[in-house]
Amino acid sequence: MDSLLIVGGRSLQGTVPISGAKNAALPLACAALLTADPLRLSNLPALRDVSTLIDLLGRMGVVAQREAGTVTLQAAQVSEPFADYEMVKTMRASILVLGPLIARCGHARVSLPGGCAIGQRPVDLHIKGLVAMGARIEVNHGYIEAHAERLRGARIVMDMVTVTGTENLMMAATLAEGTTLLENAAREPEVVDLALCLNAMGARVSGAGTDVITIEGVSALHGADHRIMPDRIETGTFLAAVAATGGDVRLDGTDAGSLDAVIDKLRESGAHIEIGTGWMRVAASNRPLAVNFRTAPYPAFPTDMQAQLMTLDCIARGTAVIAETIFENRFMHALELRRMGAEIELSGNTAVVRGVPQLQGARVMATDLRASASLVIAGLIAEGETLIDRIYHLDRGYESIETKLCNLGADVRRVRGAAGSA
Repeated sequence: MDSLLIVGGRSLQGTVPISGAKNAALPLACAALLTADPLRLSNLPALRDVSTLIDLLGRMGVVAQREAGTVTLQAAQVSEPFADYEMVKTMRASILVLGPLIARCGHARVSLPGGCAIGQRPVDLHIKGLVAMGARIEVNHGYIEAHAERLRGARIVMDMVTVTGTENLMMAATLAEGTTLLENAAREPEVVDLALCLNAMGARVSGAGTDVITIEGVSALHGADHRIMPDRIETGTFLAAVAATGGDVRLDGTDAGSLDAVIDKLRESGAHIEIGTGWMRVAASNRPLAVNFRTAPYPAFPTDMQAQLMTLDCIARGTAVIAETIFENRFMHALELRRMGAEIELSGNTAVVRGVPQLQGARVMATDLRASASLVIAGLIAEGETLIDRIYHLDRGYESIETKLCNLGADVRRVRGAAGSA
């Protein structure tokens, strides 16, 4: 199992390219199940989760042609509307095949998903919405089994905001008979990106980006070309890394419009951020100021950036209070940061972080994707060597992160099958 060895204490300088968004690429790939025509996706990130999903689609009969940064998916025939446990146990996004399969094939058998251990993320809202659209669904022996001659449009009020739930039901509704209304829908930019692609395929989706999305069902969709949006969480991670370590970095191929809440907090910490069309520049030279924040659904501060900003607060001047309202088990990185000398007190969904002048390198373990990113930032600012174990989580969501960091002047090295110590 690979580890990441980081020698801290270097500021970051230079230019870094931002990859396509993982959280947009996965539902977009699933949208290929909705048509027999080719769907071409560009700006595709080279990530483990993306490869896993493309392999899963291949088992269903989807033909994939991959080039550098591009994939063409064609589901001329969906021979196996089945997603087995072995393929989906490491990735919760597998649930996104459910809606398209029912809409296109009339039946599906999909394993309940696995993924990061950051808390409960139940799929009952997906099931409830599909049942409202006329699907017959049973959960047996760890599998969702669904049937429907043709889905019908319905008014669906989400009990809570769910991104994948919104995406799943939106895709299913594109081929339903009649009009579907999704209320309390997720407003994330990735939902908007999916809607843009679906409309390019002939769907009639309006209201994406608001909490009410309307989908007028059509009889069939066709192929399309779509460029995947930039990864706003990768962007935020590099912004936080520079704000914490110091330096001056330009981020190319990104979009600041999806990161207002994060940018506001980083500026509050003392970072200088410039914004242009398709680029951003972040510079920091002083020890950051502590910033309080509370995670909430978009457009508020994203839960996927909580761990990275906590690391910045660990070495900031002052004390910060962080409230996590999305996932009940997303403070596991705090225990690892304590091993590096951070002063963090946890109480329920709240963390109180008292900044210290310096973290100390240590051997730590990544517990989930964004926790991995927080430990990378911690290693960059720590004194001495930090060895991060279980970085397969990192590979799920960050393309070539060690290469990108080294190009900015960091001392980062992947250790293959490492069992060493730091």
